[in-house]
Amino acid sequence: MNAVPPLVSVRDITVRFGGIIALAGVSFDVASGSIVGLIGPNGAGKTTLFNCLSRVYRPNSGDILVDGASIMQVPRHVVPHLGIARTFQNVSLFDSLTVLDNVLIGGHSIGTGGFFKSAFAWPSVARDEAGLREKARALLAFANLERYADAPARDLPFPIRKRVELARALMSDPRLLLLDEPAAGLNHDEVEVLRAQILRVRTRFNLAVLLVEHHMSLVMSVSDRVVAMDFGRKIADGPPAEVQRNADVIRAYLGADAV
Repeated sequence: MNAVPPLVSVRDITVRFGGIIALAGVSFDVASGSIVGLIGPNGAGKTTLFNCLSRVYRPNSGDILVDGASIMQVPRHVVPHLGIARTFQNVSLFDSLTVLDNVLIGGHSIGTGGFFKSAFAWPSVARDEAGLREKARALLAFANLERYADAPARDLPFPIRKRVELARALMSDPRLLLLDEPAAGLNHDEVEVLRAQILRVRTRFNLAVLLVEHHMSLVMSVSDRVVAMDFGRKIADGPPAEVQRNADVIRAYLGADAV
C-alpha cells in the first residue's frame, strides 16, 4: 500500500544573507491535517523558513513542494491560492477598518472578481461579496468575535487582535496555516484559550498547522510532531516527547552544561 504523500515538503532549504547562513539544508514534511511545532532559540531560522514558505524570501538552494509540485516559481500573490495562509508575530491589522472588514480582506486574496468586474459592478461581484460577508461573520462567530464585528481594530486589546488575524487567515480556506508565535504577549489563561483554539481550527477546517512558538508547554501539547532548529540547522524531528529528551535540543536551550 502506497504511503500518503505529504501536503508540504521542505527539501534541503538554504538561505544566505551575505556571509550569514540563516538556513542550512533544512528538510521536513508536513502531513495533511497534522500540527507540526517548529522550535528553536532566537536566531535559529524559524521565521526565515516561514518567509520562504510564504514566498517572501527566495532560498539560495533547495525546494518547497505543495502536493508534490514546486512553489519556487510561484508569485507571492498566488500563494493563498495554493492553500497557504499565515499570521504574524507582530499582529498586522488595518486599524482604521472594522473587525469585519479586516476579516473580509482575507477572502479577497482568493477572490475571482477582478478589477474590471468590480469597476462595472457585475452581478457576480455582488454575489461574491455577499458570500464573503456571510463567511466572515461565520468565522467571527467561530472565534467568539461577533461582539467586535463593527468595532475599529485600533480599539481592540492585544489578545483579541490576534484572534482577528487568525480569522482573517482562515478566510482564504487554507490547507496549511502558518502560525508565527501566536502565544507571544499572552498570559497563562489566554494561552489556554489559544491551545483549545488551535485544536478546534485543525478539527473544524481539516487543515495542517505549522506552529513557530517559544511557549514549550503549548507546542508540546498540541503538536503531532516537533521540528527543532538551531543556528539554521535542523537538530531534531519527531514526536514531542522524543524531541524534549533530545540532547541537542536541551543543549540549544540550556547550554552545554545541561547535558
